[in-house]
Amino acid sequence: MSTSSHEPVPVITSYAQAPARTVTVGSTTYAYRELGPKGGIPVVFFVHLAATLDNWDPRIVDPIAQNRHVITFDQRGVGASTGKVPATIEEAADHAYEFVTALGFDTIDVFSFSMGGMIAQDLIVKHPDLVRRLVLTGTGPRGGKDIDKVVGVTYRDILRATVTRSDPKEFLFFNRNAVGKPAAKAFVKRLQERTIDRDKEIGITAFRTQLKAIAKYGRSAHSDLSRFTQPTLIANGDNDRMVPSRLSNDLHQRIKGSELIIYPDSGHGGIFQYHEQFAPVAAAFLAD
Repeated sequence: MSTSSHEPVPVITSYAQAPARTVTVGSTTYAYRELGPKGGIPVVFFVHLAATLDNWDPRIVDPIAQNRHVITFDQRGVGASTGKVPATIEEAADHAYEFVTALGFDTIDVFSFSMGGMIAQDLIVKHPDLVRRLVLTGTGPRGGKDIDKVVGVTYRDILRATVTRSDPKEFLFFNRNAVGKPAAKAFVKRLQERTIDRDKEIGITAFRTQLKAIAKYGRSAHSDLSRFTQPTLIANGDNDRMVPSRLSNDLHQRIKGSELIIYPDSGHGGIFQYHEQFAPVAAAFLAD
């Protein structure tokens, strides 16, 4: 008896096992991963400073991928993507638009963190009809007070991490107290769950270019976020040293009808520290 060749392919909902793919636009090849059931509007994840495909917390991605098509990608010149890292956040948004449209999508939902949230905002300013639902975490508005200080904070914490032989994210993303330290270790450990086909780490030049782009973003004029019409969920910790927590409230005030969650005793990585609480909220918000 022959077996059918039309048996359904199992849907991958674990980020650790998400297949790596590429799409080429002109001379640029974008690296991305996808998981979850295909069909409908995808949730595209916009990642943070210095991050590659390997920097997404699976405890955030996996619950969303249970019911949604999830796509993560490397910006130009980062990880396995080719090309040159953009000198401005606005240019990074242009590249994101290029990537999304190359995959054939004209409507997406966005989950963003830190620098990714800045890129997402610039993307919506230029293409207001592209994004249906928006999640902004650990981020702030263009021209936000003290965003430009991220350079000094980042270099100081990298030095502290080097001295203590730790991952810089333990200092940058989490409070250095009895609650934050174990949360940081657990987060860094989760990022290692993928053992096959891992991404290339960002280069020093690319990292410095991104830092300068964020500083420029912080020193520039505000965007008119009152024009944003998509439902928006904003979240952060109450002690974000990279993108000050008050800027999450600033976003909340500027984006009509937005929801705001601030987690106590947590920093830039508040959504990762509180992933058990936040992931279901984000998944439900994106499911509507």
